[in-house]
Amino acid sequence: MLLSKVRLGVVAALLASEWMTFAALAEAAETTGGNLGAHLSKLVESGYVEEEKRFVARRPQSRYRLTRRGRDAFLGHVKQLQSFLKGAS
Repeated sequence: MLLSKVRLGVVAALLASEWMTFAALAEAAETTGGNLGAHLSKLVESGYVEEEKRFVARRPQSRYRLTRRGRDAFLGHVKQLQSFLKGAS
């Protein structure tokens, strides 16, 4: 699930924040809204990210945060990469 550059970037950005808006995530992941929306859907479906839709000043706003499952998956991914790098040297 985290092999995609965009998904990995989203999870890494959320790791450092409690909640992030869609616009802030698009900027952090350096991707378009349409591309980000597709990747966020997969992360939400997998239980890695929680989505909240609300209104701020009568305008819709979507915001996201990392779940425990998402945090654990990210840390597991980092451990696998570290293990791979140790084996390569």
